[in-house]
Amino acid sequence: MEDQEMQLKVKRVSDKFTESMYVLANEPSIALYRLQEHVRRSLPELVQHKTDMQSWEEQSQGAIYTVEYACSAVKSMTNSSLYFKNIDGLLRQAISLKEQIGSTQGRRKRALDPGMLKDGGEKHSSGI
Repeated sequence: MEDQEMQLKVKRVSDKFTESMYVLANEPSIALYRLQEHVRRSLPELVQHKTDMQSWEEQSQGAIYTVEYACSAVKSMTNSSLYFKNIDGLLRQAISLKEQIGSTQGRRKRALDPGMLKDGGEKHSSGI
């Protein structure tokens, strides 16, 4: 009886060992199959996300370029205030000179007008 019991125990241990070896031998292939299945299901979605991200990156790069260009334009405008001040000063000086020329011509005209009267009261301008 002990012999039969021992044989039964040995058979159980051997069956469990065989089953464990079978599971261990096949486990990597099952894991790889599951991994392949997962990749096959999720890859198209990942590719779509990648193309979306690339598109967003291109749009972002365009927006960044636009903003940088606008910033440089604003900076150059602030740097050009000196030039605008110079232009303003030159315009004021030109207006002042024109007024001086106008007043000088007005005095000259007034000084020449009484002597310009000819026979019959006609007035001739000197072209100045």
